Amino acid sequence: MIVCASVSHGNTKQVAEVMGEVLRARVVEPEQVDPAELAAADLVGFGSGIFLRAFHPRLRDFVEGLEVRSRGNAFVFATSGFPEARFQPFTRPLVETLEHKGFRIAGTFSCRAFDTYLPFKPLGGIRKGRPNADDLAAARTFAEGLRDT
Repeated sequence: MIVCASVSHGNTKQVAEVMGEVLRARVVEPEQVDPAELAAADLVGFGSGIFLRAFHPRLRDFVEGLEVRSRGNAFVFATSGFPEARFQPFTRPLVETLEHKGFRIAGTFSCRAFDTYLPFKPLGGIRKGRPNADDLAAARTFAEGLRDT
């Protein structure tokens, strides 16, 4: 299962669907998931676009609302107009929350995506045409690595 909040341009949903094809996983919005379903999943993906260096509140709220218990593997993915900073990766807080909730993190993935957040909106946005074929191929390769482990 892949839990995905894709709200602005469908960037994250594109990535989630490619990963879902590889993993034979359905892609769902946080509001469409009964937390009990997660217990039956071998692997769960959690992803959204990045807003002010953080995952979308709908995804964060969903994860924070999960009870702490022993769980399976999970992965985290994101799309963003900017690359993840080495000194403070935007995936780290969600990874730490998922670990606290009992998941074992199998990996993280992020790629650039079209971004029209202020102050870029008046300029028509940044990273037009992203995610592109190379980004989606990288997402596919990442998912294949998860599947083959």
